[in-house]
Amino acid sequence: MGTGTLRQENAALLVLAAISLALITILSVWKLKRFKYRLVNETGGAMFYGILLGVAVKYLRFDGASSMENHVCTCPGLNSTPHLVMVNISSEAHCYRHVGKMNPKSSLDSTSHMETFDLDVLFNVFLPPIIFYGAYTLDQRRFIANLGSVLTFAFFGTLISCFCIGVCIYGVTRLMVLLGQAADGDYSFVDCLLFGAITSATDPVSILGLLSDLRVDLDLHTLLFGESVLNDAVAIVLTRAITTYDGARPAFDPSAFLYSIGSFLGILLGSFCMGFIFTVITALLTKLTRLRESPLLETSVVLLLSWSSFLSAKASGLSGIVAVLFCGLSQARYTVLNLSAEGRSRTKQLFEVFSFLGEIFIYSCMGYILLTFPHHVFKALFISGAFLSIFISRACHIYPLSLLLNLGRTKKISCSFQHFMAFAGLRGAVAFSLAVRDTTTEAKQTILTTTLLLAGFTIWVLGAAADPLLHSLDIRQQQLNR
Repeated sequence: MGTGTLRQENAALLVLAAISLALITILSVWKLKRFKYRLVNETGGAMFYGILLGVAVKYLRFDGASSMENHVCTCPGLNSTPHLVMVNISSEAHCYRHVGKMNPKSSLDSTSHMETFDLDVLFNVFLPPIIFYGAYTLDQRRFIANLGSVLTFAFFGTLISCFCIGVCIYGVTRLMVLLGQAADGDYSFVDCLLFGAITSATDPVSILGLLSDLRVDLDLHTLLFGESVLNDAVAIVLTRAITTYDGARPAFDPSAFLYSIGSFLGILLGSFCMGFIFTVITALLTKLTRLRESPLLETSVVLLLSWSSFLSAKASGLSGIVAVLFCGLSQARYTVLNLSAEGRSRTKQLFEVFSFLGEIFIYSCMGYILLTFPHHVFKALFISGAFLSIFISRACHIYPLSLLLNLGRTKKISCSFQHFMAFAGLRGAVAFSLAVRDTTTEAKQTILTTTLLLAGFTIWVLGAAADPLLHSLDIRQQQLNR
């Protein structure tokens, strides 16, 4: 059997496995909801079944894997003399000359690169419809009324959370050194800040799924969803700034700080403009042409151009999530007026289906990688400190900022709202996509492992406890305008 045929069969098998996982997740959650069991939602079920698939792939041996092992030989002495390796296969002899020292981290780099590429494809396909649908169906009047609060939580809240988590984790790593669980140079303060930046951003995918299932108060929905989307831009800037930080620099570099502020504002403004540009193009096409005579065509145009806002922003180094968020908001305000009645219905239903399936596929992938990634590093003290620090950091920015915002708000953020916001800091796909980009050191492998465990914990435990918490806090629930 040729290599190309085998590759096609493996690709088909992978797609079939993903579809089977989606079907099993949908049927399982549907059955649970029939029994009024709301402690498990689609994202939690998808991650669970992804873990089961990872277990099967990791511990079951296939013929292809065994065949590969028979043709792979490791040469641990390749970095030493002599620099010639003789390999005898059947009746033929092959000679290989070593021309340079092998990088001991090369296997990690390649693994990281492969997984990042696969995840980029997954996020580019399924993440835009999720964010667009949330923005497209959002109550715009409430969003504008709460815009100042949303920006405050997204910008200042993420900064507070990043440094709070970083400081807590740095203290934990010092304790690990004292207990002999880590060497002195294994975890630097920069690594701890990087972990803080990665895990400080709440995840819009899991937040939207949670809010949709619970039908929370519309103002609370706006605050949580708006914050979770906009702080993605802050997390991206913080991650970039910390990753490129030079340890030889002083602890505080004013020029680097001002550059980070300018970079954040540039990404935010550029992303807004990118989303609005594609809205203008869509609105003009649907208004100046007769596309409304064919609902199928006008729905396809809205879908493709809205998707392009996300991809164009990503290709330009901007925030695709912010771009597609603003595109969804503006499409719902302007373009929808030019669509036929059938086109409006089709557009909404199409994005709803893509959003639903996207949540399942993304979290199935996260569960799968949790079991199959070959370089996990489990540090019990680091993980315990991370779990504690996310609650501390969430409380340290929700309550003080709410107190300050209430000084100028006519409709105050109630204590019950604050308690639920502090509780509903779910982590997920966004934090995972940032953590998996670099796994070349033990510290970064620990960050990836801990991030995946945090995502699973917040989705399964906090997500399951959200409904009982709403009732105990006596927060009014409303049906969203979807």
